[in-house]
Amino acid sequence: MARPRNILFIMADQLRWDHLSCYGHPHLHTPHIDALARRGVRFGRAFVQSPVCGPSRMSFYTGRTVHSHGATWNFVPLPIGEYTLGDYLRPTGMRVAVAGKTHIHADAEGMARVGLAREAEPGITIAEGGFEPFERDDGEHPDRRTGPDLRYNQFLRAQGYDSDNPWHSWANSAEGPDGEVLSGWSLRHCHLPARVREEHSETAWMTDRAIDFIRDSGDRPWLLHLSYIKPHWPYIAPAPYHAMYGPTQFLPVVKHEAEREDPHPVYGAFLAMDAAQAFGRDEVRAHVLPAYMGLVKQIDDHVGRLMAALEAARRLDDTMVVFTSDHGDYLGDHWMGEKELFHECSLRIPLIVVDPSAAADATRGTVDDRLVEAIDLVPTFLDAVGVALPTHRLEGRSLLPLLHGADPPWRDAVFSELDFAFYRARKTLCLGVQDARCWMIRTARWKYVAFKAFDRAQLFDLDADPDELTDLGRSAGHAAVRAELHAMLFARLADRRNRITVSDADVEARTDGARANGVIIGEW
Repeated sequence: MARPRNILFIMADQLRWDHLSCYGHPHLHTPHIDALARRGVRFGRAFVQSPVCGPSRMSFYTGRTVHSHGATWNFVPLPIGEYTLGDYLRPTGMRVAVAGKTHIHADAEGMARVGLAREAEPGITIAEGGFEPFERDDGEHPDRRTGPDLRYNQFLRAQGYDSDNPWHSWANSAEGPDGEVLSGWSLRHCHLPARVREEHSETAWMTDRAIDFIRDSGDRPWLLHLSYIKPHWPYIAPAPYHAMYGPTQFLPVVKHEAEREDPHPVYGAFLAMDAAQAFGRDEVRAHVLPAYMGLVKQIDDHVGRLMAALEAARRLDDTMVVFTSDHGDYLGDHWMGEKELFHECSLRIPLIVVDPSAAADATRGTVDDRLVEAIDLVPTFLDAVGVALPTHRLEGRSLLPLLHGADPPWRDAVFSELDFAFYRARKTLCLGVQDARCWMIRTARWKYVAFKAFDRAQLFDLDADPDELTDLGRSAGHAAVRAELHAMLFARLADRRNRITVSDADVEARTDGARANGVIIGEW
């Protein structure tokens, strides 16, 4: 094969990079994902542009950093002028669709301004961030009673799970001794099995829909974004996955009392939030981790089923397969729950890329430890199918040369950012909504975090302190290191692509062209 025909872009939500056996977990065996790593390249140091679902995904879909695309948090719309995977690939004849979660929030104001309706094309696709919503499913809230119903809810009712919101009361809840519904939103119930049968759970159902898509597409080339909502909370797994793991199979928690002694004010404000207060307790971690690990194991089993279906459809040898995550999960490390901040367990992701072309044969089964970013996937996909890269928009780099064994000059740092204006932590710190911003630059050795509202930065020496337990942000002996990294951070912020309506080639062609157009400036 000269190049892949199709792309299967698999994303798990809130999956830590170190909770797969191919990334070194000693007890959580994931043979089907490991098989992908043997067929392709496993990137050992991959990072997201923001450790929050929405902004991270918008960077995955646009190839642009958060400060460029502007969707800085969940439910902040991606502006309608932003190009996404669908905008680049659909003109080639590819079908570009999603089965699962995207966290895309339609730019309703922008659509109304130009007269686009969500009920008809092109408004449908634009509202879905460029994806055909083959099976869009971002989950529900437990008290949801009005508005459009999830198709997954409709599916569950057809299987006999009677409820106003079976996503919550069956798929994401357990059952008490007297038949009462125990919500999975409460961490104390996470050790119990979900009420739904495994074959009707979200992971199983979304895999079914992905298989339906592959069969439905016929001879038309496609990109399918299969986006699992798990192991993201509610942390509750169906039997038998809920009880596969116990305390002797957990990774040791990474935390130290010194971290809570005079912490950076932003870190301290997050430590005071509910998730950190809960996950800082061993009993909570003991309830949640078996469910989390079970949900990862379930995803692996269904990835195996999906690969078998791809092979049966004779698409295994012409389909690029990518497996990744939108961010990690603290799970009690650094006394924290959830994600958001810039420790490795929150920021670092698994990334496996299988290129079926013969040009990638030399790298199969290898590990590449170069620093890569979420924004590298869009240029990789375009490069793989032969679409010229719009470098005036894209801020990532194609991984295709690395997959084909080349050794091009590469970046020496990765970048991430957080808009924490929506969190209680901002109010704790008495900050305005425009002041709750922070940015991270990470090299092979150093991690530096700068805050808009605080002169005090964070600095970690990843060689001497790989667990990031000692903040050197106020160390007099590291002032020069902080200054150097601050300059690197400024350079990255200054390198954004904001001239997005004119290509670099157009700029080159028009440079110093005024006289040729009859515009004579400054002649005596």
